[in-house]
Order: sequence, then C-alpha cells, then structure tokens
Amino acid sequence: MDGGAAPNTTAVVAAAAAAGNGLQAGAGGEKPEDASKQNLAQVTASIQKTLGLLHQLNLNVSSFSSASQLPLLQRLNALVAELDTMQKLAEGCNIQVPMEVVNLIDDGKNPDEFTRDVLNSCIAKNQVTKGKTDAFKSLRKHLLEELEQAFPDDVEAYREIRATSAAESKRLGQSQSVLSNGDVKVEAEH
Repeated sequence: MDGGAAPNTTAVVAAAAAAGNGLQAGAGGEKPEDASKQNLAQVTASIQKTLGLLHQLNLNVSSFSSASQLPLLQRLNALVAELDTMQKLAEGCNIQVPMEVVNLIDDGKNPDEFTRDVLNSCIAKNQVTKGKTDAFKSLRKHLLEELEQAFPDDVEAYREIRATSAAESKRLGQSQSVLSNGDVKVEAEH
C-alpha cells in the first residue's frame, strides 16, 4: 500500500468540508453545519482507520505464514466492518468533488494543484473584470468632461440628480438590517 494515498484522500475530504458543498443535517436540534461537520469528521476518521487496516493487511500478506492466518482473517473482518461503517456514515454526506480532483488523485498528483489552478483562474478573471471596470470609469469621466463643455447646464442637473439618488440609496441602506455576511436583510412591506 502506498503511503501517499492517505494525504490525498484526506485532502479531498478536507477540501470538500471546507467548501461545505451540500452537506446534510443530522437528526436532533443541532445546527445543520454542526451535524454536517461532525458527520464529515466521523467519515474522515473512518477513512483513516480503513487506511490503517489496509496497511496492516499489506504487512500481514507480505509476511504471510500459516501461523498468521488467524490475524489475517481478523484484519480482513475488521476491514469489512470498517468499510460497512464508512459506507453508512457516508450516506449522511452529500459532498460533490470535482472530477478534475478525482482524476488528479488517480494520476498520483496532489489535489492542491486543482485548488491552485482555480484560484489562479479567478485572479486572472478578476484582473480582466477590474480592467473593464476601470476602462468604463475612464470612459464615463471622459464623456462627462466632453458633455460639460458642450452642455454645462445639463451636466450640472445630472450631477444633482446623481447626488440626490446616492443620498437616498445611502439612507435606504442604513434603514435595512445588514447580516453578518454582508447581505442586506429586506423586510417585506405590508
């Protein structure tokens, strides 16, 4: 058994836990996140135990003799029981792992490469979007300067309307509740 398999499996489970992809709540009055984290921790512990059992089986098989048949059978039974436990625990988890990550692990590569590639892609897209935003701001500024030369009264009226609108938006924003994640809680009007 390859010793490098455990970190990769653990990394996938940890990455899925960090992402929080579709984990389901357990029974009782627990918060869904707490039950999900506990369930995922149990699955992770079961995976680690299974990997340990596989390593022990590898050692037993590699040095097999007729005297070691009983311990081998006991370890096989323990492995089957642990795989059954893992399967039952995993039913409570709905974790979606991207196929790219699974393929990287199958190729013997580190799944952190996928995370790095996704982050680099996001950074590149963010830079492109920022460049577009800056270009539009520059265009707006240039257009306002040109319009101000041609239609100074209209541009002044436009700026007054914008200032009034911004003040109204700010007042409205302050009257609404802001949630801890930055979202605005809008109450329904009766």
